[in-house]
Amino acid sequence: MLARSTSLPPCDKARVLLCNDDGIHAPGIKALQRCMAPLCAEVWVVAPEHECSGVAHSLTLHRPLRLRQLDAHTYAVDGTPTDCVLLAVKHILRDKKPDLILSGFNAGGNLGEDVTYSGTVAAAMEATVLGIPAIALSQLRDYDQQEDDWRIANLWTPKIIDRLMSHDWQDGVFFNVNFPCCDEGEVRGMVTAYQGRHCGGGLLEEKIDPRGRPYFWVGNVGSHIKPEKGSDLDEIAKNNITITPLHLDLTHRPSMDTLSL
Repeated sequence: MLARSTSLPPCDKARVLLCNDDGIHAPGIKALQRCMAPLCAEVWVVAPEHECSGVAHSLTLHRPLRLRQLDAHTYAVDGTPTDCVLLAVKHILRDKKPDLILSGFNAGGNLGEDVTYSGTVAAAMEATVLGIPAIALSQLRDYDQQEDDWRIANLWTPKIIDRLMSHDWQDGVFFNVNFPCCDEGEVRGMVTAYQGRHCGGGLLEEKIDPRGRPYFWVGNVGSHIKPEKGSDLDEIAKNNITITPLHLDLTHRPSMDTLSL
């Protein structure tokens, strides 16, 4: 049986909240704001004061949170992406909750088990916990270039929003979107893809600081050798934009059927 679903209003009548994990001053969220402003009735931005990449779905529990207003519709929070969504929905926009929450544009992909680490995905997850439809948007990057290129994300995001806003949104489900790093003309299209698996965990580098003491630096989550066909890792490598439905229920139901207690 399908869970209850939610139908969204047309984009030009929607109140949309933007969040991210790269921080309030990140180029990606500014690009997303420019992309959405002409399309929506209202666009609000509530994002972390500082970069919060890799914080996952964490809340700030042991200190107070500070809220800083930058303009009429823009706020910075000295907390995590989850904190930002919570404060936005429960305080800043308490008069009328957002119709849609977008998290991004993230600088770098969120593919495979990246989603368990990602603050970008976590913001969309928190929106889903609060009963609000949400999409995480990530742009793969060329680390050899000094500036990230948002052209593909800018071009395709309105099409993706339009497609998903006409979709019956199932309770507990949100969408993880990744844009390939390639030329605009090389994008093959949009595909639905399941969450893939990298080979190995995060890279860990040991180095020596100027005082001769060892330290460790956690690098990328991992690499993939041959991703499974149809996974987000496989489709992004083919220059497809991947759309992966994720859901809050982490229960492995086949094990429920076979577990004997």
